[in-house]
Amino acid sequence: MTDQTATPRAFPASAPLKGRIAIPGDKSISHRSLMLSALAVGESRVTGLLEGHDVLATAAAMRAMGAAIERRDDGEWRIHGVGVGGLLQPREALDMGNSGTSTRLLMGLVASHPITATFVGDASLSGRPMGRVIDPLAQMGADISASPGGRLPLMVRGLAPAIPLAYRLPMASAQVKSAVLLAGLNTPGITEVIEPVPTRDHSERMLRGFGADLTVEVGGDGTRHIRIRGEAELKPQTIAVPGDPSSAAFFIVAALIVPGSDVTIANVGLNPTRAGLVDVLKQMGGDIELLNAREVGGEAVADLRVRHSNLKGIEVDPAVAPSMIDEFPILFVAAALAEGRTVTRGLDELRVKESDRLSVMATGLQAIGARVQESEDGLVIDGTGGDPLPGGATIAGHLDHRICMSFAVAGLVSKAPVTIDDIAPVATSFPNFETLLTGLQQ
Repeated sequence: MTDQTATPRAFPASAPLKGRIAIPGDKSISHRSLMLSALAVGESRVTGLLEGHDVLATAAAMRAMGAAIERRDDGEWRIHGVGVGGLLQPREALDMGNSGTSTRLLMGLVASHPITATFVGDASLSGRPMGRVIDPLAQMGADISASPGGRLPLMVRGLAPAIPLAYRLPMASAQVKSAVLLAGLNTPGITEVIEPVPTRDHSERMLRGFGADLTVEVGGDGTRHIRIRGEAELKPQTIAVPGDPSSAAFFIVAALIVPGSDVTIANVGLNPTRAGLVDVLKQMGGDIELLNAREVGGEAVADLRVRHSNLKGIEVDPAVAPSMIDEFPILFVAAALAEGRTVTRGLDELRVKESDRLSVMATGLQAIGARVQESEDGLVIDGTGGDPLPGGATIAGHLDHRICMSFAVAGLVSKAPVTIDDIAPVATSFPNFETLLTGLQQ
């Protein structure tokens, strides 16, 4: 059956991209700034918040649990929190839309409050397994009833006081880590997360910024022991959200592969746990210059000047995967235009994102003429050496914003336009993606 509401879009070959753009706020930081502001006592102010569907789902959920949240005409958000322990029983199910981050982190918050919340989402989110979050939260005492396979819809009955936990992450996941730490906020005693492989650390930085008693100890083998003291009292903050490096990624790669391009992307967050793509593209020969490097609210930020480059294929170190897990779809597009072979491994996590991103990217790239082999945990791509891809196919985006934007960029360097079957999912993370792209093509 055809979806009558789909919005297909064709992306043809592009003239050189030129100019300066500012991208939307970081999605990870936006989610967390709303959640922690809603748990602080007093008024927090947030500027630069990403106003995509995912973050708005978080705002709606925090409102439903008692926080007063308003957006002013000047774009500033003001949040009056309820205090840790003060979340109210939501009257209706919390609709998370397409947002896995909202779902997993909010499950953590609810788990240690004496309330019950039902989580629902769209078809894509309802297909994503939540078991990795359910397991530790159940150990802390939450009663969680999920649909078959640990999927949405699911119901979390929180326990207060919850049981403090020392939890060793079985896989690298910032969302699972964050869910446990957020549950620990309202749990008496010390809750500990043991992280063998470092993942994005926005939760730790922001929890500290709001006044939580949180420590990080790094062992000799690099394992991180993150401990939070519960029954915290969070203090309201003023937060300036930096630009999202995962959104910047599409324009970084577009500028590298569209001949003659010279693009500056302002105010990009370059937290070391998120900046893997920039390092990998530099290894491939990408001309990426960091300008005006600075620190804003505990986060590294810089302007990036990116110019067209002759990329060369490399073997990507699997150890960088956690620092760029969301950027692999667009890296695969860069690899398809590089000279020689690019090998990626250790990417099992991509199979349980909004879509199976390994399979979907392999199928789509093959459809537009790229040479791709799919393995169990990665892709092997033999690039064109800078020559355009044949293009001409219609790509199934699988309701996955990063897939849609990755193939939009591929269309810019294809002989025949690349059509995305439905561009609407891009609004979940990057509502003005097409507007910015058009502006650079003038």
